[in-house]
Amino acid sequence: MPVPRVHLFELEDQPWFPAAIRDLATDYLRFMEETFALHRPVVALLAEALRATGADRVVDLCSGGAGPVSALRKELAAEGLAVRFTLTDRFPNVPAFDRAAAASGGAIDFVADPVDARAVPPELTGFRTLFNAFHHFRPADAVAVLRDAAAAGQPIGVFEIPDRRLSTLAMFLLLTPLAIGLATPFIRPFRWRWLLWTYLVPLVPLTCWWDGAVSHLRAYTPAELERLAAEVGVDGYSWRAGRVPVGSGPGRLTYLIGRPQRPAEAPAL
Repeated sequence: MPVPRVHLFELEDQPWFPAAIRDLATDYLRFMEETFALHRPVVALLAEALRATGADRVVDLCSGGAGPVSALRKELAAEGLAVRFTLTDRFPNVPAFDRAAAASGGAIDFVADPVDARAVPPELTGFRTLFNAFHHFRPADAVAVLRDAAAAGQPIGVFEIPDRRLSTLAMFLLLTPLAIGLATPFIRPFRWRWLLWTYLVPLVPLTCWWDGAVSHLRAYTPAELERLAAEVGVDGYSWRAGRVPVGSGPGRLTYLIGRPQRPAEAPAL
């Protein structure tokens, strides 16, 4: 059974939080996602949704350090889906976005200005995604994110690894400081400030430890996602929520996918 949802504050969400530490923390999250291929369960779900909607562009919201986008794009291409990705964030990590774009051969671009997931600019059309970011939003704001997509007639996919099981939270709290200490020398591009803010003044480990624990406590269950979707109140839009395993371990990916209904379809919720 999950513990009750508690919406504590995350350091990276605060406008006053130093951008240098925020960017290093999101770089660490990107490294872990790529190293352990945490995006793999998303591939089949997103490929199915892209085919159902006919979308050939993904607008990634709350992109952080570019997260799983580069690896996910390659795996979708292997599935026969040539999809362009646009990275956005309320606090854009522009150097990380620029690296992802430069390595993509033109398949990834980004918006350097802040983008609010609750009010996406109308010119950013495409399948909207949030990878391990939806828990940042309180219920009213979460509904606003979903409603903005539905009102614009754009499909959206929410994909979350954090969950509120005590076993998951306990394992995270115990292993995260060790994981950051071991991973830091291998994160690329290497920066000397990594050593300063990880080992000498450990603000990056403390940030990841606190924000990660809060992320687990903020996470929504599939049933809670369905209730949020039911509050959107936009006709002609269907929603599907569920949970799939992450590899062979105990981890699980929670998802919510919404898209405009085809004329012959009945509402999913």
